Amino acid sequence: MPKAAIFDLDGTLLDSVDLHALAWHEAMVKFGHYVSFEQARSQIGKGGDKLVPMFLSPDEQRDHGKDLEEWRGNRFKTEYLPLVRPFSAVPDLLRRVRDAGLRIAVASSAKKDELDTYLDIARIIDLVEVATSSDDVEESKPAPDVFEIVLKKLAIDGPDAVAIGDTPYDAIAAGKAKVATIGVLCGGFTESSLRQAGCIEVYPGPATLFARFQESLLTR
Repeated sequence: MPKAAIFDLDGTLLDSVDLHALAWHEAMVKFGHYVSFEQARSQIGKGGDKLVPMFLSPDEQRDHGKDLEEWRGNRFKTEYLPLVRPFSAVPDLLRRVRDAGLRIAVASSAKKDELDTYLDIARIIDLVEVATSSDDVEESKPAPDVFEIVLKKLAIDGPDAVAIGDTPYDAIAAGKAKVATIGVLCGGFTESSLRQAGCIEVYPGPATLFARFQESLLTR
């Protein structure tokens, strides 16, 4: 049995990927970079430190990268955060995990000031023992920093945990920390891309993982 389950938030427990992609798309266009919605969406799951360099040159990042990220953050909070909803059965899944004796953690690329809001929206704030945001680390996913900090806070080793995420970046980051990953398709990435990144199991979403809990990686 694993000792802990480490959940991603956006696209895994919360239906927010398209909303983040819209905010990034609008921010890029506002600052003079034509980045399509689809291009922005393909990078959701990374923190801004990894996403922005995909579209801005080093000179552009120095010139207006911070302003762009700040505008994006404000746009998301005012226009899109009120629209974020959890996927089905999220609290049920986490209670099932807890009742099985696993500790529950969150390793997210979200900003620290957004994290408690997300946990509240998902109705899991009382179920999560440890939470880590992009503000707690030097590098966001696909670097392993968020997982390494969660493991340190839990005082366990990577093989004692299972990660649950919706993007290849989750699986790559977890794999670098020696954590096995369960993938979910509700964030919009394909099963093949998740498996290629290292996911051992893939489910349509939290509700299916809840229904098939006993046969999942979380029980063995």
